[in-house]
Parts: sequence; C-alpha cells; structure tokens
Amino acid sequence: MKVLLKSNITCPKCGHIKSELMPIDKPLQHYECEGCGEIMIVQEGMCCVFCAYGDAPCPQAQVKGVGRCTDKLH
Repeated sequence: MKVLLKSNITCPKCGHIKSELMPIDKPLQHYECEGCGEIMIVQEGMCCVFCAYGDAPCPQAQVKGVGRCTDKLH
C-alpha cells in the first residue's frame, strides 16, 4: 500500500490551496491559511486538519483504510 505524504489544504474562508507535508507521528490540530490568515481548527469528529480540510486523509487514516480518520488518539 502506498501512503500519500502530501495533501492540498483548502481554506474554507478564501479558497486558498496549499500543498503540505503531513506529519506521520502526530495529528495537526490547527493550520493558518497563507491567503487570508484564517486559523483552521479541527472540526468535531475529525482527527486533524488534513482529514478536515485536505484532499488526502492523514497517513494514519490511509493505513487504516478509512476515508477520513475520526480517531483523536492516534
């Protein structure tokens, strides 16, 4: 199984898209948009900003074979 390590994060406020390297050791809980400065915080039920705002789920979700990870403990 090939695990993607990059995801394009899209800001829900201004639509700015940025490709980011995903950490494999801990979920990223917030992210600042370079376009408008909006602080994106993990939505309830999501584990990280990549599962909430990215076009690829976090590496942990990919390994588990789920579309988006809701496990806040990984």
